Amino acid sequence: MPGLIRVIVQPPSPTGGRRVRVDGEILGLAHKVVDVAEFLRRAGLEIDPDDVAQSPWIDWRGVGPERWGPEPPP
Repeated sequence: MPGLIRVIVQPPSPTGGRRVRVDGEILGLAHKVVDVAEFLRRAGLEIDPDDVAQSPWIDWRGVGPERWGPEPPP
């Protein structure tokens, strides 16, 4: 992977899912790790879904790859 690629997975939205961006471009709303891998594949960045959660070039905002649904009420 080129070192200049920046992948950001936003925190879960209030209705569920997480927005995925690559170098500022929105790729879509992911609901699981495999969705992130598919968005990246479509953008020309091949990554095995098993490697997405530990990838050092993916910035997981708010929470890690284990959370996809809306935040629970306080």
